[in-house]
Amino acid sequence: MQISYEDFSKVDVRVGTVLSVKINKKARQPALVVEVDFGGEIGIKKSSARITHYYDSENLIRKQIIAVCNFPTKNIAGIVSEVLILGAVDENEKVVLLHPSKKVENGLKVY
Repeated sequence: MQISYEDFSKVDVRVGTVLSVKINKKARQPALVVEVDFGGEIGIKKSSARITHYYDSENLIRKQIIAVCNFPTKNIAGIVSEVLILGAVDENEKVVLLHPSKKVENGLKVY
């Protein structure tokens, strides 16, 4: 299915820096609660993400990630998830996060 550029322009994809990480103990599948700083316009947002295969607090804190910032909030195992962190999912359902190749300003739009 193809979408128009107008459709894509409605998706607010931004760069943010991970501030904190903890395990989402109520999740049915292993997940992390990630708090991300998207800069002044958007601020700090939370997400519950199934990214435990390759990531933990040691390698996520201060890492820049890319996320969709204009989805409605969703309650995931007791966590109000405010953004969708983006990653590539392999054949074993393991997620590799998308991130900028060099450090950039939090909140920059991704096109």
